Amino acid sequence: MHDLSSNDAAPTLHLVCGKIGAGKSTLSQQLALKPRHVLISEDTWLAALYPGEIHSIADYLQRAATLRNVLADHLRTLLRMGVSVVLDFPFNTPAARAWARELFEPEGAAHQLHFLDVADEVCKARLRARNARGEHPFQASDEEFAQITRHFVAPAAEEGFVVMRYTEAGPA
Repeated sequence: MHDLSSNDAAPTLHLVCGKIGAGKSTLSQQLALKPRHVLISEDTWLAALYPGEIHSIADYLQRAATLRNVLADHLRTLLRMGVSVVLDFPFNTPAARAWARELFEPEGAAHQLHFLDVADEVCKARLRARNARGEHPFQASDEEFAQITRHFVAPAAEEGFVVMRYTEAGPA
């Protein structure tokens, strides 16, 4: 079990992996409460930089790629300066996780991949509740959940990440 209140000595890049509605943002906010941790939320940045411009998965992919390119050097600098970074970005594919490796490895920073292994029905119920509250900058339908989930790839041991696994009940 991972203790969210511990104070990590070395700067750490925290990554989150899980389907829409799995709890990535909630966990990211909890992780960022630690001293010398900063939270960077992809959804928050995309909503601020591209208001009203993301209407499709293709729109999201293009703008998310731009955001990652812009932030990469800044994220490396934060790690180099001893600041731990919690990236509330979906590290749901090997390609996304490879990008993250390019951030922490050159800086010699530690990393943790927080894998939220939550059943589809639980994620969809959470997504519907989030949509109903209207608090999130982006909403997704059940159809969009299915489209996006088709691309989800759980982390594999051969990728070489330090994986912290969570289920609906919490840390596994």
